[in-house]
Order: sequence, then structure tokens, then C-alpha cells
Amino acid sequence: MGLSVIIVNWNTKEFLLQCLESVHQSVREKGMEVFVVDNGSTDGSVAAVRERFPEVKLIENRTNLGFARANNQALRLSKGRYVLLLNPDAKVKPGAIDRLTSFMDAHPEAGAAGGQLLNPDGSKQNSIANFPSLATELLNKSLLRWLFPSKYPGKEQDYTEPIEVDSVIGACMMVRRDTMEQVGLLDEDYFLFLEETDWCYRMKRAGWRIYHLPQAEVYHFQGKGAEIEKRRARVEYFRSRYHFFKKNRGSLQWLILVVGSVKRLLAELLLTAVGCLLTCFAVKKWKKRFSLLSYLMWWHLKGCPKEMGLRPRA
Repeated sequence: MGLSVIIVNWNTKEFLLQCLESVHQSVREKGMEVFVVDNGSTDGSVAAVRERFPEVKLIENRTNLGFARANNQALRLSKGRYVLLLNPDAKVKPGAIDRLTSFMDAHPEAGAAGGQLLNPDGSKQNSIANFPSLATELLNKSLLRWLFPSKYPGKEQDYTEPIEVDSVIGACMMVRRDTMEQVGLLDEDYFLFLEETDWCYRMKRAGWRIYHLPQAEVYHFQGKGAEIEKRRARVEYFRSRYHFFKKNRGSLQWLILVVGSVKRLLAELLLTAVGCLLTCFAVKKWKKRFSLLSYLMWWHLKGCPKEMGLRPRA
């Protein structure tokens, strides 16, 4: 088996169907299997996939198990020498998957590779990521890009050739089976966000290289699943940051990150509150921002409970 494609879905039926159609149009190789892991969708996603794509291997979960755990369900069943993790809100351009496969064939040192993510209008999205550090998490990212442009490139960076990076974005990420068998599956303590970054971190530590392939283009209708419950998704983002640091950076850096994050949240909350008061809560954007920041601050004050995120309630 040449390739296993894995798509984790949660209530994004129309995007999922579009994604599946694009996968079949993009791949010339016949030895391909496609998994859809549905995390308890209520929008008819499962029935639609069964009707339109009966060859797809469906895994149905009763509840939302998160990105890492759901992907691992399919990874354990997959047989391809390469595995492609693909978001349901991605649309693969013709030839993109074949380019990724050919690159991996030609570069046996590559543990994983990702394509160039595009907005619907064709403009570039950020497709690569640095490993999180206190600098990336607590300092202004624009300042870091200005001071160290080669280490912290922006999404406007126009790459014409493959480049080695820290991590690629998991919306489109091809992984070598030999690599996966050496470093293990995704860490299921991540529910949403940074699970692919942690995976790449482990691959790098094991001696594998990670590449960004700009010629493999994929439209990404960014964050459509997370937008469904934005406040809870933001909680998962904070949880993932904290977990990455505690696991990979040590307790001291984890503590500095938590304290720094709370101080920044408090400052933003106070400034937003002042803006809302001065405008008598007439500016909708500020009201939404105030609601989000208040929720995140309350989550921290309560001790960062899991149930305030996207994880299923016990």
C-alpha cells in the first residue's frame, strides 16, 4: 500500500465532501486508502460520506475525541508506506499529493513534509512553525521576524524550493511510516493544536528531517471546525501550549509561560474593558473580545479545568 490518507471530521460536512473529492482528483497512484474519522458529528457527515464515497473507511466516534486521538485510531489501522494527515477544510490542488509522495521517495532522510497552504483567494497562509519557546510565546512575533527574519519567516516568504523547517502545519502533513514506527503516534494529551508540532519535535530529536514543499499547494478554509466553539477552542490552544512546555521545556519554563500568559491576558482584558466602557459596549468586535478574554481569565482562575475546553463532559 502506497498511501494512507486520514481526515478527522467534526461537523464540517460540506468541506469534508469537497476535501474528499479533491483527494481523488489529486492522486494518480492507485494504491491508496482513505480514512475518515468522525468525532460525533451531528450535521449528517457520516451519511453523506457513505453515500458519496462508499470506498472510504469510516470510523465513527460517539463524541469528539480530539485531533490526536482520532488520528491515532486510523494510524493504527493504516497500511501505507506514507500517511497523509489532512484537515476536512482543506482542498488539495491537482498533483499536490503526488508531489509530496515523490519528494519523500527522493529524500529518505525526510520524516515528514508539508505543502503550501493557501487562502480561498490564493494568497498564502502560514504553512510552517517554529518549535514553541518563551520568545515565540511571550514576545511580539512581528518583532522576532524583524530581528531574526531567517529564523522566524512570515507567511509572505516566497519559497521556490523545498526547505527544512522545525515543523509543518498539520492541515496537510505527510509522514513516513518508518518514522512513525520509531517515534510513536501522536500524543493524545493534546486535544487540539500543537499535536503535529510535538510530533515533529520528536521526529527531529530522533534524527529525522522535516520539510516544507511549496510546490504542493492546498487550499485551507482555515479553522472552520474550531470556529464552531471559539472560546472553548481557545482554551484548548492554551492547554496545548502549557502541555508542550511542561513536556519538552521543563517545569521552570512552563511556569514562566503560565505567569507571562496570565499577565498578558489581564492587560488585554483591562484595555478591552476600558474600550467597551468608553463606547458603552456599542462596538461589537470589542464586546466579543471582552467575552473571550473574560472566559480565558476565568479558566485560569479556576485552575485550567478540562471541561471548559472542547473535551466531552464526563
